[in-house]
Amino acid sequence: MGFYDRHILPHLIECACGMGDVMKARSQIVPRARGRVLEIGIGTGLNLSFYDASKVQHICGVDPAAQMHPLAQRRAQAIAIPVETLPLVIEQIGAETASFDTVVTTFTLCTIPDPVSALEEMRRVLKPGGELLFCEHGTAPDAGPRRWQERLTPLWKPIAGGCHLNRDIPSLIAAGGFRVQELHARYLPGPRAFTYVYSGTAVHG
Repeated sequence: MGFYDRHILPHLIECACGMGDVMKARSQIVPRARGRVLEIGIGTGLNLSFYDASKVQHICGVDPAAQMHPLAQRRAQAIAIPVETLPLVIEQIGAETASFDTVVTTFTLCTIPDPVSALEEMRRVLKPGGELLFCEHGTAPDAGPRRWQERLTPLWKPIAGGCHLNRDIPSLIAAGGFRVQELHARYLPGPRAFTYVYSGTAVHG
């Protein structure tokens, strides 16, 4: 890992993923978590303040980018829920089968090298009756923004931690063995190639 990935990229991600409309999108899905929670791609802990301490007993946050964990750990100290952060490869979570009540993924599926394998792992560790809560940017429904997503993704990935602008989030979730129960999709303010967001819930397929 080079200087850019260690020292510059975490700050860029913190700024981009912590913008007002992005944080509002997070705030509309994360409070629905309950029980033992697995957060995929916890990063710097931007979701932590949105968890409801009356419903959540424990949060396990996994992210291979260990350089982001210290800030997540500082944010964890400000909430009344125990938080554990682990620098794991997300496609290999390693937790026991059916050990979490809720899995949360926000603005993370875009960067995972093998998102279907990662979603299969999420499904494995999620209890029957548990929920996957997701809020992810992805492929736009309109031809113009979609063309720009295809053009920009090869240039964008190296400077944005492997982020793909053009992933079909509902199709990936289905391919991972989930059934989408609730789906909302919309553009957030900003350039349309970057801001089409899917959010909702899914359960074991």
